[in-house]
Amino acid sequence: MNSAMNIPVSYKTAIKGWLMMARPPFHSVGVLPFCLGAALAWRSMGTMNWQIFLWGTLAVILIMLATYLAGEFYDLDGDRLSGRMGRNMFSGGSQALVKDMVPRQHARIGSYISLILAGIIGLLLQFHYKTGPWTIPLGLIGMITGFFYSTEPIRFVKRGIGEILIGFSYGWLPIAASFYLQTAHLTPLVHWMSLPIGFTIFNVIFINEFPDYPADLITKKATLVVRFGKKNSSYLYSILCVGALILFPFSIKAGLHPYTLIFFLPIAALSFMTTSGMLMGRYADGAALEKMCGITILINLLYSLSFILGLLIWGL
Repeated sequence: MNSAMNIPVSYKTAIKGWLMMARPPFHSVGVLPFCLGAALAWRSMGTMNWQIFLWGTLAVILIMLATYLAGEFYDLDGDRLSGRMGRNMFSGGSQALVKDMVPRQHARIGSYISLILAGIIGLLLQFHYKTGPWTIPLGLIGMITGFFYSTEPIRFVKRGIGEILIGFSYGWLPIAASFYLQTAHLTPLVHWMSLPIGFTIFNVIFINEFPDYPADLITKKATLVVRFGKKNSSYLYSILCVGALILFPFSIKAGLHPYTLIFFLPIAALSFMTTSGMLMGRYADGAALEKMCGITILINLLYSLSFILGLLIWGL
């Protein structure tokens, strides 16, 4: 039922609402780093268990789904305000609950179900496939940091560490977990590759907070942009963007094939576009900000893809 007008919602509308809340394209920011960990395991150890990889990928997707659905439920007031105060396609949630396309409680129930299914897969991986004693702890870290990013009473996003935890959970964690599931240990190259990916996924969350700034201020959602202000936040964004570029060659030095540097130029060009735009204050222009939000996601994906292609084409 449409809670605002008491009009039945069609199945087509409900399905569309669920797809909007699930955000399938945004699962790529977690799936690609997980693929990277598996590619590194294959190239460095010659091992690749496809059943473990597929179960692990499904668990990653379920944890992200739980995170997104919990965010829809707990951020509803802010998303409703953001929808009236200048959100763009990358901010303010999916607006599915705001538009009454899905009952609000269903989002929370869906989040719980996704989290439980992810936990079952973790048990399967550790005890059936015997992937190692750190399988469940690594999975729990992802579940806790993702689910409680928006969920009360912990709600990391209002404590000034949510963005940092997302950088960790979408950077180091999926690469390390995937490599560990295949090999039962970690290698230093995992850490080096995760740094630019972690920096840029932090920036994805960070820049998406700019259009939500007025709504977050009213609802007392203390994101880093609210805490630092837009101008100071633009400096931090730029520092992390440049830092990720500087760290790229260190991954080569740590073991990746030198030809992987071929992918550096397009990433550097896109990074220059967003960094210069932020430093020039173009975040005040809604259309320019939306474009920079999109490019920031692309930069993050390109780091993961660059490392994956480097491993698949040239190896170590």
